[in-house]
Amino acid sequence: MKLEQSNLIVKRPHKEVYKCEEGIVKIFEKSHPKSDVLNEALNTARVEETGLEIPKVKSVTEIDGKWALIIEHKAGTTLEEMMKMDPENMTKYMDDFVELQLQIHSKKAPLLNKLKDKLTRQINGLKELDATARYDLLTRLESMPKHNKVCHGDFNPSNVIVGKNGKMTVVDWAHATQGNASADAAMTYLLFALKNQETADLYMNTFCKKSDTAKQYVQQWLPIVAAAQLTKDNELEKDFLMKWINVFDYQ
Repeated sequence: MKLEQSNLIVKRPHKEVYKCEEGIVKIFEKSHPKSDVLNEALNTARVEETGLEIPKVKSVTEIDGKWALIIEHKAGTTLEEMMKMDPENMTKYMDDFVELQLQIHSKKAPLLNKLKDKLTRQINGLKELDATARYDLLTRLESMPKHNKVCHGDFNPSNVIVGKNGKMTVVDWAHATQGNASADAAMTYLLFALKNQETADLYMNTFCKKSDTAKQYVQQWLPIVAAAQLTKDNELEKDFLMKWINVFDYQ
C-alpha cells in the first residue's frame, strides 16, 4: 500500500492517519504495543455488533514494519469544526451531540473491557500521586455504582463526523469500555473544560437534563476520570487535571 504525504489527515506522537482508496489507515509507531492495536480493532468490532452506525474495521495489517488498521471512511465534517464555524448554533449542536452519546449509552456489549477495571489500572499506575491520594481515588471508585453501558471513553466533537445529509457518525473507538455512563460524561466534560469552560458547562447541563441525571452525581466522577486522563502524560493538561483530582468536596 502506497501512502502519499498529501493524504495525511492526523499526525500524533504514536500514530499517523491517512486517507486512501481502501479507507482510513492508522499507522502506529513501532514502539506502540501490538496488543493496543489489536485491542482497538477488537473494541471497534464489538461496538459494530451493537448495531451502532460506526466506521467498520476492514483489516489489521503491517505497513513498512509498523502495525496498521484500515477502517471504513465516512465522508463529512467534524462536529468540532461545525461548532467553531457556527458558534451561534452551539446549543443545537450540543443537543445533537448529547443525544448521540445517550444513543451509545443505550447499548450493551458484554465482551468489552470493564471501565472500572481500566480506571483502577490507570490510578494504580500514576506516579504523580502518592499512595494516599491513589487510595482515596480507588475508594471513591469502588463506592460508585457499577453499570454495563457502552462508553466511548473519548467522546468529543472531533470524534463525530457529520455527513452532508446531517447524519452523525462516531469514530475512534480505541478507548471503548462497558461501564457507568456518568463516568463517560465526566470524561467528556473534562475534554471540553480543557479547551473552554463555558462549552463544558453547556455540555454538563445538557447531558444532565436529557439523561435525567443529577449534576452532583456526574461531578463525583471528575477526580477519578481526571486521574485517568493524567496517565496520557500531556504536560499541558497536568496542572488543570491535578486541580480536579484534588477536588474531593463533591459528596
